[in-house]
Amino acid sequence: MTPVTATHRILVVDDHSIVRHGLTLLLRKESDLTVCGEAGSYEEARQLAGELNPDIMLVDITLKDRNGLDLIREIHQAHPAIRCLVLSMHDEAEYADRALRSGARGYVMKEDADDVIVQAIRHVLAGELYVSPAMSNRLIRQLSSDSQDRAAGDGIASLTERERDVFECLGEGLSTRKIAEKYNLSERTVEVHRANIKKKLRCDDAAQVLREAVRWVEARK
Repeated sequence: MTPVTATHRILVVDDHSIVRHGLTLLLRKESDLTVCGEAGSYEEARQLAGELNPDIMLVDITLKDRNGLDLIREIHQAHPAIRCLVLSMHDEAEYADRALRSGARGYVMKEDADDVIVQAIRHVLAGELYVSPAMSNRLIRQLSSDSQDRAAGDGIASLTERERDVFECLGEGLSTRKIAEKYNLSERTVEVHRANIKKKLRCDDAAQVLREAVRWVEARK
């Protein structure tokens, strides 16, 4: 008798139907993987995650209504058994660290998907993390740097995930209004985050916060 192979259920989350269709065709070739659903928006993905209870979600960062990293945070909290793997056109060097901090278990750039997506899915299903070798080395260096920051009392390591988001946006030149729009926050909430950042980094004023943010963003490139 031929042994029965367990089938792992995958929910594909991307705002482009052609991408979802292509992934479904690609994964259909694997006998132990099946696409149980597709979502084109944050709200649709959140609803289907609860209804379908997939083993893994492939999530794009840019969705129609909200940021994919926010979706990953919510899924990680509400459905901790569901693993999330980012599949995005955004540069891995810029977003992989943020994705992992949000609760994702891996990061794949769309331009590499044909070659590595199945491998990445299997890594994540096995309880492992998946990033490219180059990004793995970068994260190791960043971990070492964060440890040195903590030892030196540097407040950057103490920022919350959302404070890091705001700090990075400041370093990229975004205004309070633009940051609020990007993360679906009120401008008042962004100002509170800026005040917390100023306090944690022991900055004298907003201008110093901005200089530190620019320096930090440049150092991570």
